[in-house]
Amino acid sequence: MSQGNGDAGRVLSPSSSNKNIHGISTDCVTLTRFVLEEQRRFPSATGDLTQLLNSIIVAVKTISSSVRKAGIAKLYGIAGDTNVQGEEVKKLDEVANELMINMLMSSYTTCLLVSEENEKVIEVDTEQSGKYIVCFDPLDGSSNIDCLVSIGTIFSIYRKNSPGKATVEDCLQPGRQIVAAGYAVYGSATMMVISDGNGTHGFTLDPAVGEFILSHPNMRVKERGNTFSINEGYAALWDPALTEYVHSKKFPQKGKAYGARYVGSMVADVHRTLCYGGIFMYPATKDSPNGKLRLLYECNPIAFLIENAGGIASTGTMPVLDVQPTGIHQRTPIFLGSKLDVQEVLDLYKKHSTSAPAQ
Repeated sequence: MSQGNGDAGRVLSPSSSNKNIHGISTDCVTLTRFVLEEQRRFPSATGDLTQLLNSIIVAVKTISSSVRKAGIAKLYGIAGDTNVQGEEVKKLDEVANELMINMLMSSYTTCLLVSEENEKVIEVDTEQSGKYIVCFDPLDGSSNIDCLVSIGTIFSIYRKNSPGKATVEDCLQPGRQIVAAGYAVYGSATMMVISDGNGTHGFTLDPAVGEFILSHPNMRVKERGNTFSINEGYAALWDPALTEYVHSKKFPQKGKAYGARYVGSMVADVHRTLCYGGIFMYPATKDSPNGKLRLLYECNPIAFLIENAGGIASTGTMPVLDVQPTGIHQRTPIFLGSKLDVQEVLDLYKKHSTSAPAQ
């Protein structure tokens, strides 16, 4: 796998000439195969990033299995704080967090971990320490588990650049320094979308063989979509620029109105925007002047994927990937998706001279 954002190279894709036996491809591109092919583009690569990504793949498969069981768990009395035997049962987001931490530590490739679930940076023991830093949200949208809405896992990988023992300052790198990023969405199927700076690619989990198969090579965001995604319940707290933008999409002077699509699970809303185009917005408000989504493990990795798919991700005043982090749980506004849609919002911020809060 790439040790950085190298020049674009060959991307494997499903071939129409692949031989099939009983409807099964004999030359399918698995995520593991894809990662190994990417590694071969860099003769000096050590294989550490490949090993790290494979650990994340295993964690995602396990979380996916747990999510599938979560919907039926309450029926049999095995969900909640205790089960029918009175034994303590961990919540699914806690399980996902422990899985990610254990798999990342045991990969022998990481030195620091930043999790949405942990207040402080997680330091990896010296014996297991490597050169990479991983920031992750183990189960994005976990409040939607009980109603079976799509949820996901988000991660970004950075390289430790300073000499000596890794410290929290090593985690505070702008998104431009990301080595690789991705997310998994647990919906009607489980899918992983990843990028190492060489495009954005989607892999769907085939439960019959237990492997992620390349299903969406070189994903591209449409230049313009026809939907907007935002929580309109906070409309009274929006600034004038955002208010004007949403009004223009609901009551256009010409053309058709945009459709409103909002799930409330970032991975689900972003994945739909990536696949179909349009715009996803989680702005600053009067009550949350710095926005609500976290920069390191939500906005940065998603922005990296969107930009590598030809879209835009902005705070309203600057690209998300250019924001200099000052804290591991720092928040930021975000507008992302189709270029022409996001640019309309940015133009309105300039028009109103309304700036997003200082980062």
